[in-house]
Amino acid sequence: MEATPLPTLKTFPNQTNPFPHADPPLQSLPSTSRRKMTSESSFPSFSAAVDSVQTSLSYLCSDNDNNQQSYSSNVTRRFSGFAHRLQLATNHLLRSSRSPDYSDFPPSVHTALRGIAGDLASAGEMVRFYRTKSKTLVLVNCVSLCASIQERTLAISRWLNLLDSAIPDLPDLRKKIADLSTDMKQANFKVTENEERVHCTLQKEGQRRQTKTSKAVESAIVMDLARALGVDPENHAVLSEQIKLLKNDVAQSRSVSERRILSSLERIMENWSTEPTVATWKLDIEFEDDAHISPFKNFICPLTKEVMKEPVVLESSQTYERAAIEYWFERCLEDGRDPTCPVTGQVLGTLELKPNIGLAGAIEEWLNRNVEIQVKIAVQNLGEEPPSVDFVERVLDNVYKISEEHPVSRYKFRNAGIVELIVKLLRNSSKSIGTNLRSKCLLALLSMAKDEESKRIMLEDGTTKLAIHSLMASSEKERECAVKLLLEFGSDEACCIKIASEKGALLLLSSMSGNLEHPALSNLAEQVLKRMEKAEDNIMHLAAAGRFEPLLNRLCEGSDDIKIEMASIVGKMTLTNNGKEQLARQGAKMLVEMLSKPAAQASSLQALHNLSSLDDNATILVDSNVLPALTDILSRNQDTSSESKELAALIMANIVSNPGHWELASADKEGHSMQSESIVYSLLALLLEVSSRYQASILQILCGIASSPQASEPVASHIKSGGGVGTILSFLEHPEVENRKYAFRLSRVLSERFGQDLVHDLRASNKLTLFRDRLLDNQYKGGERSDAARILANLSLSEDEVKVLLGADFVRWAVNTLETQCRNSKGRVTEHAASMLEGLLGILLHFTRSIDLLTLQTVRENSLMTIFCEQLCYPSKPRVKQLAAVGLKNLSECGRQLAARDSEPQPPQGFCSSLVFMCGRASSQPSMCPIHSIPCEEESQWCLLKSNCIKPLVELLTDEDTVVQIAAIEALSTLVMDTSSSFKRAADELERLGVINGVIDLFIEARSDELQEKTIWIIERILRVENHNQPLSLNQALVRALVEAFRRGNPNTKRHAQDALTNLKQLSGVSGKASIQIQSRR
Repeated sequence: MEATPLPTLKTFPNQTNPFPHADPPLQSLPSTSRRKMTSESSFPSFSAAVDSVQTSLSYLCSDNDNNQQSYSSNVTRRFSGFAHRLQLATNHLLRSSRSPDYSDFPPSVHTALRGIAGDLASAGEMVRFYRTKSKTLVLVNCVSLCASIQERTLAISRWLNLLDSAIPDLPDLRKKIADLSTDMKQANFKVTENEERVHCTLQKEGQRRQTKTSKAVESAIVMDLARALGVDPENHAVLSEQIKLLKNDVAQSRSVSERRILSSLERIMENWSTEPTVATWKLDIEFEDDAHISPFKNFICPLTKEVMKEPVVLESSQTYERAAIEYWFERCLEDGRDPTCPVTGQVLGTLELKPNIGLAGAIEEWLNRNVEIQVKIAVQNLGEEPPSVDFVERVLDNVYKISEEHPVSRYKFRNAGIVELIVKLLRNSSKSIGTNLRSKCLLALLSMAKDEESKRIMLEDGTTKLAIHSLMASSEKERECAVKLLLEFGSDEACCIKIASEKGALLLLSSMSGNLEHPALSNLAEQVLKRMEKAEDNIMHLAAAGRFEPLLNRLCEGSDDIKIEMASIVGKMTLTNNGKEQLARQGAKMLVEMLSKPAAQASSLQALHNLSSLDDNATILVDSNVLPALTDILSRNQDTSSESKELAALIMANIVSNPGHWELASADKEGHSMQSESIVYSLLALLLEVSSRYQASILQILCGIASSPQASEPVASHIKSGGGVGTILSFLEHPEVENRKYAFRLSRVLSERFGQDLVHDLRASNKLTLFRDRLLDNQYKGGERSDAARILANLSLSEDEVKVLLGADFVRWAVNTLETQCRNSKGRVTEHAASMLEGLLGILLHFTRSIDLLTLQTVRENSLMTIFCEQLCYPSKPRVKQLAAVGLKNLSECGRQLAARDSEPQPPQGFCSSLVFMCGRASSQPSMCPIHSIPCEEESQWCLLKSNCIKPLVELLTDEDTVVQIAAIEALSTLVMDTSSSFKRAADELERLGVINGVIDLFIEARSDELQEKTIWIIERILRVENHNQPLSLNQALVRALVEAFRRGNPNTKRHAQDALTNLKQLSGVSGKASIQIQSRR
């Protein structure tokens, strides 16, 4: 079998090829080269690769798949979906660059994007084939096209894996890329069964030489091809047009197989469309002898052996069916001989065909009498209860045949009540008669609906509801008949409105329209929906079913009144996320323009408020220049209602609720950004002038912009300089929940920026106790309590305030709450629980900074070191682990201070009173602690060793978050403060616990300057111990890292590296100059 190669895609003179860097067409390469070909094309520069990626993605994400002239395939739709996700990820990656030429990206990013550019360009060529070539040619090559797209998808997934590993500092982007890579790797593109069947049939036709295909095979080929193309097999004009398009494409191809396929299809279509279509109606029901009038012999055409519809007389006085004898004449002329009379063999001198009027009248009379018999039998069988399936089926077949072949007889069926009987049968016996009989009922009604009076009767009897119910049938035939009937009803606007008002009709039709597994059904459903779109009353129903094109067309192109009406519909609708995104992308600019018109402002604000509730729409709305328009509405003192201002504030609050594009956009006509002093001052002023609901929206805006990583610092400064702190604090006790919620959240953000200044305002307003009371009050749910905890943690409280405001009872409550939360979480932490956890740990840190006796007692009684250590092993956010490590560091430092103070001559009983608090009552023979060089009790709350905290801290050194690693290093550094003669015991203990190896591994891999400085400080102290520096001098990775730190580190790092290398005997000073002496070791 000769495989059809993938055709070469040519760029025509009037077309621009969007994929200039695509790989060469696959058929132009040898098979071995094709397997070895890589997707990474040669680009003159990285910018060229980026441009190629953006050009390819722009084309792949375009709406060309919806072009009626292009072939609709699930393969291209799925790949375009991947391309849309890749476009979002690529844009995110490029925006993260701080250099206009992307030079700050690592080489692996450049490699990955170059590879993606090449594979995208090649995949784009395949998609372009789907979109620009004839539908039949696509079917001929669908298997090879699908395989090529599958190959490129897998290749792109591998490039994405490389890209994922190259961007560790962008967790959100890494997740997007990792998810996309996984999805593309698991993607399995397949052609549909019908496509594969047609493909195989056409390939076989391409192998044939001169053998003539049988009529049965030709009919099957045409029907399969029509079904794949979404065309009615009887629609000869459309099928012929598709063959013409194929001929144009094949003219540019060098494939012998494709030319054979074209030749075969042309022959088949010629036979299909020109063979005579003679009458086929016969009376199938068995009658009594006197109930049927058989046709006379002269009623039968000698050629077709059927009753004639249009009898004509020849020169030989013989009568034939007009279509049959004309076909005979054409065959005679094609064979190069004179036309003859088939019966007599007489050569005809003229081809004139005279109508046999007398015979036609006799046939019509015979036909009418037999139709009347059919009507009587139909009434008899359709009215039986229960219906006889076999008889009813034959009756319905004859009703359809007579209606189609003799339309003038339809009135007889209508007047006899046949229409009502069929509708009644569908309504009352739908389940018992089965899908086959339901299909025949719908088919008979479809034919009868061409009679306007019959259509009126159907609509009055509720036939639309019955047809809609059949849209859910399992049989494709029944669904097809139901859609065709709805299409017939849809020719009238009132009928369209009636169909749309039926529950579930539009949803079923929309689902059917998008199902490419059944192209013919999809095409019919689309036609029904197109007709329904013309009725104004259907706009809302269509939008509710996810079909927004009519609404968007009227919104963007209608009159002012129509635009207002459409905006009102958008504002009131309950939309899915996909619906919100589609409406925002296509309608946001018009809605923003409407804000400047007083009459349209209210409806536009409602619509924008609905769309802004989707986070992903924030960028779209900002790009539509919505922020200046909203700021203008908020700043107006007149001509704008309070409801409009409140809506404008809510929209703005939704937009700034997450960091994004708004941080760089202009927020007013003067070009100020949202974090500018002007905007912040304006918002603070509004807080004092507006209603309570409006205030909540303003507080939400301030909270959003103050929470942004980029805008937080300037916004907090502007709030402070503008005197807004006191204003915000006044809302902490507001009766409305929303006002309090955002006031607490905003206070928490401010406390993170300037806790020292905030505490002065809180002292002045006597609100410090408010946060403690709110935290202890269980009636307040949600974020208020967690925000109160984090505010208390961030405030710079004095020692007296810690004792008075918090106290021992509060610490016990906090510890119990932490233990309960950890016990109930079962390894999963919610956002609220993580926030509360962070706040409580921050509060406990206040008790780790003092060696006051009362504080020491509180620490010991509540086992705070144990509490902090437990949090290191608890699955939580990096901030929680960081706080726990800081708590351990503080307590360890306190323990060292106490040990130093009590190392002086003490009474015979051992530790003085301070160490009683530190270690508890002395045991009979307390062991000597190698870290503190004094006896430390087991589970001491100031000794990391005795509290078993060292190993959890070492495990934190491998954490993904650098801040957590730094906190762990700082805690471990408290173990090597003392380098006196007893330090060797401490170093040996740290080596046993894995601290030294963990710190060295982290130092070798460290990328952060701060992390490098802190780890090398510990290493340098360890290397002071003789029995440790000798083995470590053999660690070449450590030596190389120390040399690199000595060369490139900051001043402190260089100094520590010099000392470390000196201890390793790798560095010596000559004439005041440092020289590196690396000895080669085996």
